Amino acid sequence: MEKERTKLEIRLFLLRLSVMAVTFWLLFGVLFGVTSMKDDSMMPKAAAGDLVLYYRLDKQPEDRSLIVFRKEKKTYVSRVVARGGDRVEIRDDALYLNGSRMMETDIYYPTPAWEGTVEYPLTLEEDEVFVLSDYRERAKDSRYFGPVKRSEIKGTVLAVNRRTEL
Repeated sequence: MEKERTKLEIRLFLLRLSVMAVTFWLLFGVLFGVTSMKDDSMMPKAAAGDLVLYYRLDKQPEDRSLIVFRKEKKTYVSRVVARGGDRVEIRDDALYLNGSRMMETDIYYPTPAWEGTVEYPLTLEEDEVFVLSDYRERAKDSRYFGPVKRSEIKGTVLAVNRRTEL
């Protein structure tokens, strides 16, 4: 009798462990993702070492959304500044969208164009977004490697956990 009870408890434990593993995989393998900031390209909003939680199923971010994407075998976090059909231009250390200079009150750095990488003005395809990092002077973003395709987007950022809060 005691042996059967022990076997039942072991089976129940393994069943609970399996359910927990499948739930964890669904949450963080399908719905959500977690990555860490590798650099200070999003300063002051996010710094190197901060944890970024993102929603994997949102591949059509809105303007000004932060996204996680993969380019050149690296993961980046940047802000969407233009979407499919928009015309982007970087000149006079500023961002121009559809011919109008964008007033970015929360960006504290000039927006220089990287030499010889992207030809401006650039009109985005329907499945592309143009991203810029908040710390414009040191960041690799669409000025460096061009537009980001929706297939390269890993998800939209939900929250940033500052490393000082860990």
